Amino acid sequence: MSRVAEPPTPAETEALDAYSRAVMAVADRLTPSVASLRVMRRTRGGQMPAGAGSAVVLTPDGFMLTSAHVVGRSSAHGRAGFADGREDRFEVVGRDPLSDLAVVRTDGGALDEAELGDADDLRVGQLVVAIGNPHGYAGSVTAGVVSALGRSLPARDRTATRMIDDVIQTDAALNPGNSGGALVNGTGEVVGINTAVAGIGLGLAIPINTTTRRIVSALMRDGRVRRAWIGIAGGARPLPPRIAALVGRDNAVEVVEVIGDSPAARAGLRAEDLVVAIDGEPVRGVDDLQRLLSEDRIGADVNLSVVRGGEPRGVMVRPEELSAR
Repeated sequence: MSRVAEPPTPAETEALDAYSRAVMAVADRLTPSVASLRVMRRTRGGQMPAGAGSAVVLTPDGFMLTSAHVVGRSSAHGRAGFADGREDRFEVVGRDPLSDLAVVRTDGGALDEAELGDADDLRVGQLVVAIGNPHGYAGSVTAGVVSALGRSLPARDRTATRMIDDVIQTDAALNPGNSGGALVNGTGEVVGINTAVAGIGLGLAIPINTTTRRIVSALMRDGRVRRAWIGIAGGARPLPPRIAALVGRDNAVEVVEVIGDSPAARAGLRAEDLVVAIDGEPVRGVDDLQRLLSEDRIGADVNLSVVRGGEPRGVMVRPEELSAR
């Protein structure tokens, strides 16, 4: 004999109602700010469909943020559709495959801009809502929680591979076409750009934080992101206790490989060196290394504090521009 399910208690009903109200409020607030993108690519014979995704409105005059893999190429263009049935033509302003972010701009105006939050404030277990506009089906909404923080996601362009750090993992399911859409916290702030489905019921999002805000600003201003490059591959590792006590932190980046004829090779960096600081700023992991190798260090002498054979030393490196490789 099957057991009859117990009806929810008043407290459970109230909790479910509160959850539903929170999700509905976020959906009502953000759905007008999320567009569907139908991407076209120019060919010799005209143009052809090149994919679809979603985008988040950044400014009322037409700038929108999406995933670089959604638009595919800087020369792509297409149509942006909104929840109210409006359609505008868009062009790609700039894309950065190494962060999987791109900025497009419509030829219309008077858009409902989304409010950007800070993913650094997220906590595991926090309510998040994924909002997309896949294939023009306005307001695709899924809800869940932050499953994990600090994940890494490999990103590539034609000349380089980079790990996108601090990626948000959530169990808010991402439907096809949701890439480029918004991951939103319970107060309606966009804290991530949905970028991939890692498995059934599992999604990833590029965080909105200080680093990605700089990338977005560079794309809006210049159409590209300039990065310094020294030519090493490495990973985070714990420091020996004596060195940890000396530098005041527990982790550094171990050099696994030095690229031939790179700034690092010319400066004498070696495999197994531990990079603990750049110009005195701490390096605890690959994300610190990538953040500190910013545009203003291209062509400038940079002091790498390293540990070699258990002893600290300084190495002067002059980074080059990554895109030149």
